[in-house]
Amino acid sequence: MRSRKIGSISRTEVHRWTLEWLLESRLLKDHGWLCTAATVWNIVLRAAARLISVAAACRDLANAPSDQAVFNALSDGLPKTRKVLERRLNEALTFQMPHRLRRRPWVIAIDFHLEPYYGEPSASRNELYYGESRQGTTTFHAYATACIIQYGERYTVALTWVRRHEGTEVALRRLIDRIREIGLKIRRLQLDRGFFTTPVVAYLQQEKLPFLMPVMFRGRRSKNKRATGLHAIRRQKAGWYKHTLKNRKREGVTISVCVSYRTHRNKKGKRVQKKLLFAAWRVHGTPTAIREEYRLRFGIETSYRQLRQARIYTCTRDPHLRLVFMAVALLLRNFWVWIHATRLADGAGPSKTIRLERLRFKRMLDWIAQAVSTLLHDGSEPYVIFDP
Repeated sequence: MRSRKIGSISRTEVHRWTLEWLLESRLLKDHGWLCTAATVWNIVLRAAARLISVAAACRDLANAPSDQAVFNALSDGLPKTRKVLERRLNEALTFQMPHRLRRRPWVIAIDFHLEPYYGEPSASRNELYYGESRQGTTTFHAYATACIIQYGERYTVALTWVRRHEGTEVALRRLIDRIREIGLKIRRLQLDRGFFTTPVVAYLQQEKLPFLMPVMFRGRRSKNKRATGLHAIRRQKAGWYKHTLKNRKREGVTISVCVSYRTHRNKKGKRVQKKLLFAAWRVHGTPTAIREEYRLRFGIETSYRQLRQARIYTCTRDPHLRLVFMAVALLLRNFWVWIHATRLADGAGPSKTIRLERLRFKRMLDWIAQAVSTLLHDGSEPYVIFDP
């Protein structure tokens, strides 16, 4: 790729930077003379770039070790406890994040990501997360992520694995602790409606963190009774209203509820209005401004879309390996953001212009896969084992 302003980068450089990023994470050590850390990460990178399994990546590379040897190297080299493994993975995610991002506060989006799972747990049912039926299953491996909401700077700065017995407040605490650990300042949190609970709101107010999230209505309102609480606010005009959240274990916490509207066309092409309610604390603005501000949160959905473009296919029961494969996909996406911010941007400093179309994410993955093939393949045609 060439430009009169940005110079050029090659697939060899992209692959080298990615591999160095992974090696600096200190997640793996050499596992014998054949399964070195660099070799194992190269195979993992090819599997992620081609959306295939580790076993398929090993079969396609003539000079690669067997898939069992790679899995043994991963199992023996990775930290054994979730706490240490998550810390190493989060350090890898933000290893190359520019230090200038720590100088100003940012709007950060936090959301859950559910990976459908169709097998049995590895050791305990607490490894899995149970929810509404989706893609033919009610069991998932659940992850929570935090992402900076800024065009061209959408780094995923924290990742945590959410287990069955852990609530949203526990996962949120881990993410906030990680964000503060790397020195990132929070201007406002934009959360999914799943975080609309009394414990979460009480924790955020205790930590003095401004937030904005959609209101979730729980339970059914009786038709014969007068609407109260959030159901009564939903009938009001656009504007701001006070509300107190209560539950059985905690005292009430007071929040502001913003009533706004969204206009769209239904399936028949008729223009209709939909009322939107947002829960906020230490956030101000007109209802229209609040609605448009919350729309920025959907930038985190872009990270999940790109994550699915670099997700390694696997049927392993080991939740630690699944967490590593999830982190590798997010790391590749962070690396893609880093390339545009530091290598492909026009200008420098706050006035620089970032153009994400200069290197598409899929093309970067293709470059990485080709570079790995150059290193670990003898040039023959890849083969597939066929057992009639």
